[in-house]
Amino acid sequence: MTHSTLQLLLLLIVLTDFAVLGSSRLSACIRWIALQGAVLGILPLVTEGGLTIHVVALAIGTIFVKAFVLPGFLRWAIREAAIRREVEPLVGYMGSMLLGAAALGAAFAVTSTMPESARGSLVVPVALVTVMIGMVILITRAKAVIQVVGYMMLENGIYIFGLTLARRVPFLVEAGVLLDVFVGVFIMGIVVFHINREFDSISASKLTELRES
Repeated sequence: MTHSTLQLLLLLIVLTDFAVLGSSRLSACIRWIALQGAVLGILPLVTEGGLTIHVVALAIGTIFVKAFVLPGFLRWAIREAAIRREVEPLVGYMGSMLLGAAALGAAFAVTSTMPESARGSLVVPVALVTVMIGMVILITRAKAVIQVVGYMMLENGIYIFGLTLARRVPFLVEAGVLLDVFVGVFIMGIVVFHINREFDSISASKLTELRES
């Protein structure tokens, strides 16, 4: 039962990866990344095989930060910046989906070269594909808000991989990772808001036009 639940959760993570890739609405992307955060919070309860204070605290903290706090802050950012859609991504949505499919194949190919313990689980390939799709979003999307979503997805992949070592990682280190992500997104959101207020655009490509006076 636990194994099948883990497989289902990992499948949901991959589906949310591709949902973000194929969505043109920023609000939809934020909803998908919030769902992914909720699934990530459930993962420790399944992978650890037993409920301890450490595991429960990690699950609650992850869900609170990744499924509620950060998505809520991003919703505030797009509401203040008065934007709803991603405009003219550097790579089209179909091309992005193809890149995502290539990343999925590459993740399983890389995992097949790892030790047998890694090949026997979907955790490692799902972690790798989440990191790679996050990087695709960072590179191929123009708006700063969706790039924040890509950064969050990249960190989610690192988080998934870290679950394979959860028993040897102190709780304070894991809490520190969540805090770092929160602070990073908080700062980036403030920057996005002020860029839009001053320059009437939050396209990252236009930042290259800024020059020191």
